[in-house]
Amino acid sequence: MKQNIANMIDHTVLKAFSSKEDVIKVCKEAKEHGFFSVCINPTHIELAKKELEGSKVKVCTVIGFPLGANTSEVKAFETKDAIAKGAHEVDMVINIGALKDKNYDLVYKDIKAVVDSANKEALVKVIIETCYLTDDEKKIACELSVKAGADYVKTSTGFGTGGSTPEDIKLMRDVVGPNIGVKASGGVRTTEDAIKVIDAGASRIGASASISIATGEKTDTIGY
Repeated sequence: MKQNIANMIDHTVLKAFSSKEDVIKVCKEAKEHGFFSVCINPTHIELAKKELEGSKVKVCTVIGFPLGANTSEVKAFETKDAIAKGAHEVDMVINIGALKDKNYDLVYKDIKAVVDSANKEALVKVIIETCYLTDDEKKIACELSVKAGADYVKTSTGFGTGGSTPEDIKLMRDVVGPNIGVKASGGVRTTEDAIKVIDAGASRIGASASISIATGEKTDTIGY
C-alpha cells in the first residue's frame, strides 16, 4: 500500500525562498521513493528537468500561483512557457474572486485558456482553493473545470487558510465522476491522512511531507 501511495504523490516545494539545493534535494527524494512528480515553481522547471532526466518522475509546476488573480492571457503564456521549459503537468489556480462574484463565464474561460495552451502536451490540474469556497461554490468550480476540459481538480495551494479534507475530496469526486482526477493538497502529512483522502476519492496527493506519508516515518520537510 505504501508503495502505491508513493506513486500518487506530487513531492512539493513551492516556498518563495526555495533554493536550488532544495529543488535538487526533492528531485533526489522523488527518484529514491518513486513519487509520481516533483512540483516546483516555474523558475525551477529546467533544473528539475535536468535532475530528473532518465527517471520516471514527472515535472509539475504551478500557474497563476498562489492567488489565481493573474489575467487569463498571463496564465496562458505561463502555461506555454512552462511546457517549453519541460513541464509535464501544470497546476493552475482559478480566478477565485470571479467565482465569488458569480462570474462563471470568466472562471470557465480562464480555465479553458490554460487547457487550450497546454494543448494536451501537459496534464492540467485546476486548484479551486476549497478553504475560501462554500460547498455550492466548490461544486460549481468542479463543474466548470470539467466543462473546460481539465484533467484534474485540486483542493488547495497550501498557502490558503486550510488544506484538503476527506469531506471536500468526496464532494469533488461526486461532482467530477470517475474519469477526472482529484488531487488532495495541503494538510496531508501522514500515511493515515493519505489513506483517508484516497478512500474519499483522491487519485493524487500534493505534499511536502511525502517521505513521512510513503514510509510512515517522521522526517523534516522543506514544505510548501
